[in-house]
Amino acid sequence: MQVRPTRLYDVELMMNLQGHINFDPSFGMPVARKLIETRLPDFYVEQSHDLGDRYGRWSDVFVTQVTPPNEQGWVNLGLTNFYSMQAIRDGRASGKQRLTIGEVNDQQPVVFGDNWLHVTEFDIFFENSQPIPKLNRAVPGERDKKIGDHVLELIKDGDTIQMGIGSIPEAVVAGMEGKHDIGIHTEMFPIGLPQLVEKGIVTNAKKPFHKGITIATFCAGDQGMYDFVHMNPMCQLYPCGYTNNPSSAAQYPNLVAINMALMIDFSGQIASEGLGHRMVSGSGGQLDFQFGAFHSKGGRAITVMSSSRTAKDGSLVSSIVGELPPGTPITVPRSYACYVVTEYGIADLRYKSRRQRAEALINISHPDLRGELRQALRKNFYYNSPEAILSAHA
Repeated sequence: MQVRPTRLYDVELMMNLQGHINFDPSFGMPVARKLIETRLPDFYVEQSHDLGDRYGRWSDVFVTQVTPPNEQGWVNLGLTNFYSMQAIRDGRASGKQRLTIGEVNDQQPVVFGDNWLHVTEFDIFFENSQPIPKLNRAVPGERDKKIGDHVLELIKDGDTIQMGIGSIPEAVVAGMEGKHDIGIHTEMFPIGLPQLVEKGIVTNAKKPFHKGITIATFCAGDQGMYDFVHMNPMCQLYPCGYTNNPSSAAQYPNLVAINMALMIDFSGQIASEGLGHRMVSGSGGQLDFQFGAFHSKGGRAITVMSSSRTAKDGSLVSSIVGELPPGTPITVPRSYACYVVTEYGIADLRYKSRRQRAEALINISHPDLRGELRQALRKNFYYNSPEAILSAHA
């Protein structure tokens, strides 16, 4: 998981490497954004749960960071299992992966779970003691708090939660006071987990699997988070082929998946990766958990987003649109859209027609933009006159 600056994000260096080496930093989106904007890199279309299989097929050389081996010769993958374990094992079994390298960092926390590899599964080790990168916790603004309050209306005692990182998840975590027996089955250990456990909000007691244990596939946070998960049997990491597999996630009743989006159209197509051909992120585990929550008994898939953004010219641009910009990737297809939350409320799209969905979304759009959105709705989803209908079928 690459979250720190590296020369491999330098535009000039990568231009010189073009055609000689293919490098995939994976989780480097935030620190690699300038490189991405040059359109020099390519982009693999994927879902998180099948990354292990894909990297096993792609990688000739695979490098991952590990802890020093224990007395039995096992190294721990530390804070990120994600796809590493399956990629190494599948790649070596197929013969595709001709070199497997372990970067041994004695500052890497040991995290329990299915998070161990034996030294015999590597070809080379090298030592590189270095501090683990830390992520600063976001500070929710007023809009984030309003969105968080609406999300909290949809969370019940005993639910199992999946959510990521950012100012809106921070607002949700801050408002969890008074909730009981919350369980966690997620891609990333949620920020604020130590405090949620300490307050008795997260107990994992009602989950049918991994009772009493928070399950994820990687961890990123501050030093307090790293100290909390180190050698803690109540926090365990597993490969994303298990945690993010929609069929696994769907087995948890009352699974609540909370993920962010950039834009949504009237029919419920959710765009979270970019606008037009401009990439911002990958799909991550969003579709995996959206699907899992959709099929979970009592599950709720929640998409959170700001109702609008301010363009460079100062104009207000709606995040709810009649149609997405050409080239925009669809992260969640409209058939799996459920709850959409903005600072203006909650729209439940699951059992609604196109027109009903559009109306529900307009009701949670920015008030200053609702007029033009209603005009777009009448133009796109309603007939204009009997003559127009006859003309269309002539």
